[in-house]
Amino acid sequence: MPLLLIAVELGSLLLSLPVQASGIVAFQDPQSVANPVIFIGILLGFTAILLILIRYDLKRLISAIIGISIFFTFAYIFAAIVFAAMGPTDLAALVVLVLSILATVLLYRFPEWYVIDVLGVLIGAGVASIFGVSLDIIPVLILLILLAVYDAISVYKTKHMITLAEGVIDLKTPILFVVPKRRDYSFIREGIGKIADGGERAAFIIGMGDMIMPSMLVVSANVFLKGWRLAGLINLPALGAIIGSLAGMGVLLYFVNSGKPQAGLPPLNGGTILGFLAGWGLMMVVG
Repeated sequence: MPLLLIAVELGSLLLSLPVQASGIVAFQDPQSVANPVIFIGILLGFTAILLILIRYDLKRLISAIIGISIFFTFAYIFAAIVFAAMGPTDLAALVVLVLSILATVLLYRFPEWYVIDVLGVLIGAGVASIFGVSLDIIPVLILLILLAVYDAISVYKTKHMITLAEGVIDLKTPILFVVPKRRDYSFIREGIGKIADGGERAAFIIGMGDMIMPSMLVVSANVFLKGWRLAGLINLPALGAIIGSLAGMGVLLYFVNSGKPQAGLPPLNGGTILGFLAGWGLMMVVG
């Protein structure tokens, strides 16, 4: 999981360049503090819809909604990459369409754990880069704090996030990361099992959002803060955020070993924010 987190964070930094060049943004005003509220509102609405569909066992509709969402996510990511390389031409648009269809079909036709993880890194890095370049530091910090609180409530209090996760896993929907505990594990054959029972499972899982949210601060810090950069690529606040997120991952994995479902964003976002602040303070000292 730490390696997957690093892959998403470094990937999001690399993708932030073509994303900026292509002009793809999630919000027009990156400094607006209304952006986190809009983000949370969309998240709550989407979550409510999925919970209702799970409640009435509308599995095909859930798969269709998530599949369409994944397709458009791939389209934005590949558009940033391809348009930066080829320009916004008709041929480039065709390449984006073909790549997006192939990636989506691969996820749904062969959702083995390594396919999910590899393409999940691309999705996570792409989404984090788009939102990271669209949100300045203060809105990102507000968003990460609000999401950490929401995640804790939804896992430990209302437990609706556990219901949502189990519904997604039952459908073999590829919007999470899977880390097997043994070499012969197959997500297609075995799935994960019930999350809430605390029993032994053949693989660890973590939501894609748990990797995306810390990475957003990494990208935002690197894009909106000027100053000395390591190898000319990453500044100290972004580097501090990466180190802090890994520390948060260590804390999360310690509690995950209990076998019970854990809210990932409180330790992950908390560690990322503390690491960012440490890096920002160091940058102020060294100039």
